[in-house]
Amino acid sequence: MENKELKRPSLEATIDKKIKRRTFISFASFFALSGLGLGAWKWLYNSPEEISGITAGAHKPLRDALNTSEQVFKQVYSNTHLVKTYPKSMAATDVRVNGDIGLTDETFRVQDWQLEVEKEAGKLLTIGIEQLKKLPKTEIIYSFKCIEGWDQIQHWGGLSFSDFIQHFNLESQSKKAYVGMQTPDEQYYVGIDRESALHPQTILAYEMNGHPIPVENGAPLRLIIPVKYGVKNLKRIGRITFSDTRPRDFWAEQGYDYYSGL
Repeated sequence: MENKELKRPSLEATIDKKIKRRTFISFASFFALSGLGLGAWKWLYNSPEEISGITAGAHKPLRDALNTSEQVFKQVYSNTHLVKTYPKSMAATDVRVNGDIGLTDETFRVQDWQLEVEKEAGKLLTIGIEQLKKLPKTEIIYSFKCIEGWDQIQHWGGLSFSDFIQHFNLESQSKKAYVGMQTPDEQYYVGIDRESALHPQTILAYEMNGHPIPVENGAPLRLIIPVKYGVKNLKRIGRITFSDTRPRDFWAEQGYDYYSGL
């Protein structure tokens, strides 16, 4: 009995010592990691900004990381991977509008719209909306994802971009590394890698929920590219170009990721 009483204080002291030690280690680790995090943040904050060009607005280490991430994504990208689709009954009837840059020209008239496509040797191909509507239609109901964090199941119809390339004999142009698109007023523009542009689910859309696209959603023709965030889904396409160097991209010039892939 006396031995048990002598051992009990010793056991309690040992447990108390272990608790204090673990508490010390936990707090020390917390402050050490916090210090490292703060140091890394200060280093990034004070690092030089990238030299403005096709991309701009980001600190150089961050842009280097984004460019490296793009190369990794390109290595594992496959056109056989399709985004999930849904039945028409699940499509939103009230389709969200994600911005109006490039759509504010009050003199624009849908009936006067024409699509311009730059071909080789400075040749310009001009296409009307009725020409596109005569070609086989492709529809997709998928989850449109905005870079702001929201998503919505939407129903779009139009011409497959791959079919567009084939019908208008643009195969040689489409072998170039990038496709550029811009609005008629040149206020909004995107650059898209060739592989994503030719993805089988990428379409030049002229219908939303089975009807002509409303002006605020990009009438008469907009890009729907499910493998990219909404910032790449250009509304009211006015011109399409092809190049082996990155075309201008509105949000990449503001510091965002150029690739913007999903």
